[in-house]
Amino acid sequence: HLFDLCLLTCFLLDGTFKQRYLVADKHWQQPGGPILLYVGNEGDITWFCNNTGFMWEIAEELGAMLVFAEHRYYGESLPFGQDSYSDSKHLNYLTSEQALADFAVLIQNLKNTQPGAQHSPVIAIGGSYGGMLSAWFRMKYPNVVVGALAASAPIWQFPGMVPCGDFYKIVTQDFARSGYNCDTNIRKSWKAINNVSSTASGLQWLSEQFSLCTPLKTKNGIISFKGWLQETWVNLAMVDYPYEANFLQPLPRWPVQVVCKYLGFNSTVSDYQLLHGVSQAAKVYYNYTGSSSCLNMSESATSSLGWLGWTYQACTEMVMPMCTNGVQDMFEPEEWNFQVFSDECSAMFGVRPRADWAGTVYGGKDISSHSNIIFSNGGLDPWLAGGVTYNITDSLISIMIPEGAHHLDLRYSNDHDPPSVRAARALEVKYFQQWIRQATKTPQTSKT
Repeated sequence: HLFDLCLLTCFLLDGTFKQRYLVADKHWQQPGGPILLYVGNEGDITWFCNNTGFMWEIAEELGAMLVFAEHRYYGESLPFGQDSYSDSKHLNYLTSEQALADFAVLIQNLKNTQPGAQHSPVIAIGGSYGGMLSAWFRMKYPNVVVGALAASAPIWQFPGMVPCGDFYKIVTQDFARSGYNCDTNIRKSWKAINNVSSTASGLQWLSEQFSLCTPLKTKNGIISFKGWLQETWVNLAMVDYPYEANFLQPLPRWPVQVVCKYLGFNSTVSDYQLLHGVSQAAKVYYNYTGSSSCLNMSESATSSLGWLGWTYQACTEMVMPMCTNGVQDMFEPEEWNFQVFSDECSAMFGVRPRADWAGTVYGGKDISSHSNIIFSNGGLDPWLAGGVTYNITDSLISIMIPEGAHHLDLRYSNDHDPPSVRAARALEVKYFQQWIRQATKTPQTSKT
């Protein structure tokens, strides 16, 4: 039998690139003190470093060195410099497997070159895609890391593993619980947009009402506008933190509740009144500080995230099916269509996704043979849909944070933190201490 296999390009090309990483060793107890490695995800590593206060707050207690490693193709770790995103031939080294190998080589190099680090146990920590990488790092390189905290890590948001509609159901639940008729009126807003945008004067009114930098003029413009609003509601659910924060955008505490104050209409409201409320709600997300003169539909979150790189990864191995039905969620119905997605990827990058690759390379739901991984998830976070929400074994642990949004446990502690996230952090540290003890204890000599 003959079987087609892709050639491993790493043995055909022996080029190297500079990977950026940040080190903080103020509290490191050497020799042999633990290393906490933040596994960089799709963006600038300094941004993740500044948003991962949990690591900074536990460094002294654990006597740990902190290392924040940047993911290839993001931030300043560009393998081909300005040409890194020029075409698919330059982009084809952007894979999660290659990134994990980078992190493994980095840690081994640190241990070989940093006096006192040779026997330091390493714990991987990450959030979101970084949390997925953190879990996979422990699975693929148990010789390099003794354990992992995978916060808000949707390692099961892949074909055939979870229902494609669950993500948007959770977004909708967040809005439903945050204000009277909030989800109902967002659900009604799509038809209202269709009605108002059917005339030139309506398009102009919408553009002015939402203070758009680029006025709406075409049917395609309305499709983009609705997609932008959908992404806005998703992002708000993700960062529904209990205090003022500036993760994706500067926002008030419990921003979904603030947004819902503008959407508490009864059933008799006109399309124009409804969309006025929607515009005020959107401005909570895009202009909370009042400093924006207009809203740019092409910018829905911080520029520290590398959206182009992530889109390429989604078009190759990170295939995450999502769908809506307009009944169990507050969005317009849209089925998951792999072929349409594949065609879009082909048009954009000249590549086609491998739908089942993540399940093949990382084990899908069959991960019980692994150990020492904490999966933490917030009850408000839509990415909970693809997360591990139950204990698989005694050392593949789920920690649930009911009042938590996207990786709240990795953020700096705050006076407004709910008790559930305080308890989650304390439990995570206990597991870290246990893994460190296991890794550093001297094997007992057996007596005959």
